[in-house]
Amino acid sequence: MTTTVSERPAAGQLPVAGTPAVRRAFLRLLMSEKRRALAAVGLHLVAAVAAAVAPLLLGEMLDELAAGKGTGVVDRLALGLIASIVAVVAFTWLGTFVSHRLGEKLSARMRVEFVDRALRLPMPVVEQAGSGDLMTRSSADVPEAGVLFRDGLPQIIVSVLKVVVFLAAMLWASPVLGLCMLVVAPGLVIGTRWYLKRARDGYLNERQAESGIGDTIGASADGARTTETYRLRAQRDGAGDDTVARHWRAARYTLYLRSVFFPFLDGSYALPTAAVLLVGGALYFDGSITLGTVAACAVLTRQIMFPIDHILMWVEKVQRGFAAMSRIEGVAEAEDTGAAATAELPADGTVDLADVRYAYPSGVRDVLHGVSLSVPAGQRLAVVGPSGAGKSTLARLVSGSDSPREGRATIGGVDVAALPLDERRRRVTLVTQEHHVFTASLRDNLILAKAEATDQELRDALTAVGADWAADLPDGLDTALGGKARELDAASAQQIALARIILADPDVVILDEATAMLDPRAARDTERALGAVLEGRTVIAIAHRLHTAHDADRIAVVEDGRVAELGSHDELIALDGHYAGLWRAWHGEPEGLKAADEDHYAAAGNPV
Repeated sequence: MTTTVSERPAAGQLPVAGTPAVRRAFLRLLMSEKRRALAAVGLHLVAAVAAAVAPLLLGEMLDELAAGKGTGVVDRLALGLIASIVAVVAFTWLGTFVSHRLGEKLSARMRVEFVDRALRLPMPVVEQAGSGDLMTRSSADVPEAGVLFRDGLPQIIVSVLKVVVFLAAMLWASPVLGLCMLVVAPGLVIGTRWYLKRARDGYLNERQAESGIGDTIGASADGARTTETYRLRAQRDGAGDDTVARHWRAARYTLYLRSVFFPFLDGSYALPTAAVLLVGGALYFDGSITLGTVAACAVLTRQIMFPIDHILMWVEKVQRGFAAMSRIEGVAEAEDTGAAATAELPADGTVDLADVRYAYPSGVRDVLHGVSLSVPAGQRLAVVGPSGAGKSTLARLVSGSDSPREGRATIGGVDVAALPLDERRRRVTLVTQEHHVFTASLRDNLILAKAEATDQELRDALTAVGADWAADLPDGLDTALGGKARELDAASAQQIALARIILADPDVVILDEATAMLDPRAARDTERALGAVLEGRTVIAIAHRLHTAHDADRIAVVEDGRVAELGSHDELIALDGHYAGLWRAWHGEPEGLKAADEDHYAAAGNPV
């Protein structure tokens, strides 16, 4: 079934590109290596011509022998036959070498483009799609499409050239016997049309089912402790069984297609040879054709059917490859789901939220309700409040990770979500509790924030965040981290993330519980160090510990998606409202609390 528009296979999953978009992408990649592609076609064409000459020479040898010609003529034909065989071997080897180089180049280019596109995806798109969908596209679809370029494209080019050349040789030897190849056409056309009509959707469903398995396994692994705590093992097992069952049904359907398609074709392959022998025999006994011509055409039918069989065998893999490319190209379409980019640049680091309302896609109500807030450039704002109040959501809107449903979130007067991704990353940095250490050296993990940073800058950044352990590494900045090399604890990973802030040097820094993984003393020291380093920058800190709020220029207390209080530490203590209750609870002073503060005191162990 041909699809002319992009499709979104399921709610939340990344788009799937339509057939025209996949064809354009395929041709674009192929044209990027046009010279190499033409060289491969030329070499294989010479090999195919040499292969077609061999049976013609063989047929002529039979005719010369039947006519009683001398050995000199036969010897010359035999030498020509040997030369053609040598040419077939030599040019096939060269053509295969160039073709595989072409395939590897195209496969590598496609991989690089996919990674670049994945890194440019808007954060909401990635989160809504889930890790399983993107992971399956990178770990399964990209290699599958790579096979199409590395093996499928060269094999199909070679096979098509052979069919054309061999058929031309048959028609040159005997137009009547050449037309005998038409007997195979009805079966091939009917079987291939039946298969292609169903194959694309079948393989797309199989790929999507694989994504579902990845999502389910990932969720079960991440939530293993929660599953055990709340005795949800039966539900998680059931979810796993359901996703495996969906994949089994999808895989069984594609197996059914292959089981019908290939046996149907196998029964057609002997028809051309039988037709040539029957028609050729009648013409030979009638004296209209020579025995050598019949023999040459019979051999050519077998030579034609081998590449046709090869092409049809690759039809299944091509369908898999194009289904994979549909999902790969869908990632490019997902890049355009955010706000339109603007050429306007922020004037400074001033952050403004104007009547902002926001609801998560899966939610039924707003998380933020008309929040208006202004943070002048260079000011440090602490955001506190109970869990679920909307603090992290507010941070995501300021960083541009999400866009408001209503209202505006701006930096320096420009909608932050409309800033080009590179410019936004240069202007705003969001650091959360979740940090990733790549399987690479410490240097490579740090220069993600500043590619041109010197070793001294890297060391200074580590010192600024209190990462003293880095000085004791056996190979210094070249020490391999992550995986089996050297696994870092959560606190060390968090310090690497904070060091990246210093190297990135953004206008606006958002710290969403960024020191939560550090012990209180280390967190206090790190925050003091960061305070000096971040001087002059706009800082919005989601305060896990209230001493962070105490040090801020202003404090915003978020309650039920609204800013309930706003002011300095002393002003809010004097106000004796929500923040004052949190502060007293933090310091272990429950006596004398007002009744309105009791709920806040209950959450004081985790006020963020």
